Amino acid sequence: MSVTTKVIFDDLGRRDYKETWDYQELFFNAKVLEKRASVSDGGKTPDRLIFVEHNHVYTLGKSGSEQNLLLDYIQLQARDASFYRIDRGGDITYHGPGQIVGYPIFDLEGMGIGLREYIQLLEEAIIRCISRFGIEGSRLEGATGVWIDPGTRARKICAIGVRASRFVTMHGFALNVSTDLSYFNHINPCGFTDKGVTSIEKETGRKIAMEDVKRVMYDSMREVFGYEYY
Repeated sequence: MSVTTKVIFDDLGRRDYKETWDYQELFFNAKVLEKRASVSDGGKTPDRLIFVEHNHVYTLGKSGSEQNLLLDYIQLQARDASFYRIDRGGDITYHGPGQIVGYPIFDLEGMGIGLREYIQLLEEAIIRCISRFGIEGSRLEGATGVWIDPGTRARKICAIGVRASRFVTMHGFALNVSTDLSYFNHINPCGFTDKGVTSIEKETGRKIAMEDVKRVMYDSMREVFGYEYY
């Protein structure tokens, strides 16, 4: 990276999906407008990393198919879940309690990286994070995210889906820590019908405190992207 960026960290705890989406857009839109207007460094909205846990929700990316949601509206209500079609890349995924959802609102141009490298760095940060808990994560050709045993019985531990405008990012990653994986039974995760999902708790066979994983992920993001926190 050409410069050292400073990033504000927000841990929102547990929040509704739409509320958090709106919160992201406040900063995302401000940064995009500043870039369009070529605002000087002194007026820039700082880069930001948001951590949050959501209530049960299914989100479908702009290139996804609603056929990958296997529930109707009444069935969604029965499972206390909501559904949103959103403006990120990728297909359908699930967010819920026991999952760290990370929303980096980064100016990639300011960091000196491109979008493809950004996705790879997100994957690397997650791979480093889960390695601290004794889990070997990998990439899978043609499938964004972090996977376990990609060559044999591939199962996804972290989904990634982003939006970018003028090299400003929003949306991000969803790392399964102690997630109720049964909610994935009601979708074709990320459009796949032949691959599974997993979590840190399932892979390790033990309870892992959410705060412990957040701390490791917080550090992994800083190490991989090379920024500093305010």
